Amino acid sequence: MPRLNQRRYEQRLMVAMSIYVVVLLLALPVVRTVASIPLKGMLAVAPALPMLYVIWLMAQRIRDSDELEQRMHLIALGVATAVVAACSLVGGFLATAQVLPIDGSVLIWVFPLMMFCYGATRWWIARRYGSDMSCDLAMPMHWRLSIIAAMMTVVGIFTYLRRDVLDAGIFIGMGAALAVLALLKLTTYLRRRRTTGQHGNGR
Repeated sequence: MPRLNQRRYEQRLMVAMSIYVVVLLLALPVVRTVASIPLKGMLAVAPALPMLYVIWLMAQRIRDSDELEQRMHLIALGVATAVVAACSLVGGFLATAQVLPIDGSVLIWVFPLMMFCYGATRWWIARRYGSDMSCDLAMPMHWRLSIIAAMMTVVGIFTYLRRDVLDAGIFIGMGAALAVLALLKLTTYLRRRRTTGQHGNGR
């Protein structure tokens, strides 16, 4: 089996995320109007399929990494698992005591929370090892963040049009935060290129 390099990994990841957003926007509004239980179940599970593919891609990427990268991946996954497990345990007890009105829809946020914790922890570990993950990316980080921010904003607008103001606010807020982070990353990227260019001209 050929190794999954960074460029192919990022391309496939972006395609899978795009499919996820499209399926999410098309399938979920129809779920509530379908009477057939098997069809309702298929439509409800459909958005999870691209995410399962993303998990499979991540497993391949970790498998094809060197020992240091594998160590960083596994530590980040361990921290993410611990954080999500702790949040689930505390939330479960609060829901049992009827302190928080939590229903089954909160499970949708488990995977995004895990991915956020995983990404943040891996970034922190890479910094501790003196590495900048953005240097290893085939696509600059500001482009990746911009694409994800655009996806979040589209989902938020679509949710707002369905008059689900709370969820729309969450998605649009996340999109705005990612857009600001993308702008900061772009500024850092341009500043680094300018500094590199000045050093190159000085030689």
